Amino acid sequence: MNDSSSTRLQLLFDAALQTYENQTGFKLIDHPLARQLENCHTVESVMDVLQHQAWANTGFREDDGKIMGSLKQVVHVLHALSTSTILGEGIGLVRLT
Repeated sequence: MNDSSSTRLQLLFDAALQTYENQTGFKLIDHPLARQLENCHTVESVMDVLQHQAWANTGFREDDGKIMGSLKQVVHVLHALSTSTILGEGIGLVRLT
């Protein structure tokens, strides 16, 4: 990823965060779940946090594992993107460090 692509991705990400804040009146980075995920650096640690959140919602208690399995696949992709040195630090925004 070149510098202009990284800069464009950063601008898009910042705009999305600002839009969320404007619509909700709440900074996404201040959400308690974001604070928990901020300290996660592996797929397993992210999935532990998400699994705990899922169990707090009764709708997931009846889940046969398909939703969490799909979510784990997404987390694997995002983790791979966020740790890729080829794609640069712009993609690294999916995992706050």
